[in-house]
Amino acid sequence: MPYPKLDRDRLDVKKLVDRKNKVYIEKDHVPVDQKPAHLSELGVSLIAKTAERIHSARTAGRSRMLTFGAHTIKNGMAPTLIALMEEGWVTHLSTNGAGIIHDWEFAFQGKSSEDVRENVELGQFGIWDHTGFSINLALIVGAYEGLGYGESVGKMISLEGLQIPEISSLQDEVIGEIKTNPDLAAAAADLAGVIQKFNLKPGFMSIPHPFKRYSVQARAYELGIPFTGHPMFGHDIIYNHPMNHGAAIGRVAQNDFLSFAKSVSNLDYGVYMSIGSAVMSPMIFEKALSMSQNLIMQQGGHIDNHFMLIVDLAVSDWDWNKDGEPPMDNPAYYLRYCKTFNRMGGEMHYLTADNRDFLLAIYQKLSE
Repeated sequence: MPYPKLDRDRLDVKKLVDRKNKVYIEKDHVPVDQKPAHLSELGVSLIAKTAERIHSARTAGRSRMLTFGAHTIKNGMAPTLIALMEEGWVTHLSTNGAGIIHDWEFAFQGKSSEDVRENVELGQFGIWDHTGFSINLALIVGAYEGLGYGESVGKMISLEGLQIPEISSLQDEVIGEIKTNPDLAAAAADLAGVIQKFNLKPGFMSIPHPFKRYSVQARAYELGIPFTGHPMFGHDIIYNHPMNHGAAIGRVAQNDFLSFAKSVSNLDYGVYMSIGSAVMSPMIFEKALSMSQNLIMQQGGHIDNHFMLIVDLAVSDWDWNKDGEPPMDNPAYYLRYCKTFNRMGGEMHYLTADNRDFLLAIYQKLSE
C-alpha cells in the first residue's frame, strides 16, 4: 500500500507580489568594474594562474566551466556572469535549483530572498503563486520540448512567455508516439494533464519579465551557451506548489546532467571552477568525469590535464595540490568538496574567498 501523502492542492498559496524580499536586483547588483574587497596574496596568485589556464583553454577550444551555488545569483553577480559568457571566457554555467529560482524572481519582479524563519513560522515559506506556477509550468513545457532545466526557464524569460499546445494535438502525440517515442508520449501526456487540471488556454501565454536583463539563464539561452540546473527533490520552494510535476523535473534535469557531462568530456586542458557549492558541484562532477573517462578510454585516451579551482568561504590551511588528501584526524579531511575534487586527477587548487571578490577578480584579470 502506498504511503499517505500531503495534499498540496489544499495549500493556501499567497500572491508573490505580497511577499517581503531582502534583495532588490537594481539596487543590489554588483557592477563588473567594482574592485574586489579583499583577496589574499595566495588568492591573487591563483586567480592569475586560473586566468592563464582559461586563456590557453579558449585557444585550444576546451571547456571552461563555471558551477556555483545560489548565493552567487543572490549576491547580485549576474552582470559579471553575463559578461564572462558574452566575452567568450566560459562555455558552460551550472547551478542548483535555488540558483534557478533567484535568477527567475529577479527577472520577473526585480527582487528575491524571502525571510525563511518568519515565513516557516507563518506556514508560508515558499508557498507563492507566480514562482511555483511559472517555473514548474516552464519545466513541464520544456520537458515536452526536449529541453533542459535551465534552458526551459531561460527560454521562458527570454521570450517572456510559454507556448501552450492544443490539448488535442498532445493527445494525438500520446497515441501516435507511444511505440516509437515513448518519452515524448509520456511528456505530452503530462503536459495535457496539467493543461486540463489548471484549465490553461492554448496559444502563447504572456509572462512579462521586465528585469530580464539581469537574468543569467535567459542570456545563456540567447547566446546558445549551456546553463544547466541540477536540482534535488524537495530542496526548492517550487515543490510546494500544486503545479509541481516530478516526472517533468526528472526529464529536464536528466537532460541537463547529460549536457553537463558532455562539457566535462571536453575538459582535458580545460578549466573547471566551482564556487560556493559544497554538495551539488562535486557530486555531479565526479559522476560526469567517470562517464567521460569511460568513453574516452575506449578510444585509447584519458582526461589528465584538467585544471580545477574550488572557491568557498571555509578556511583551509591544507595544501591539497602539494600534500594530497589529509588524514582522517585532520579537520581538512571533512571539507567534502575539496576531498572529492582532489580525487578527480588533474590539478586542483582551493581558494578561500567571497564569491563576489573572486568573480570580479577573475573577470577583471581576464579582461586586462
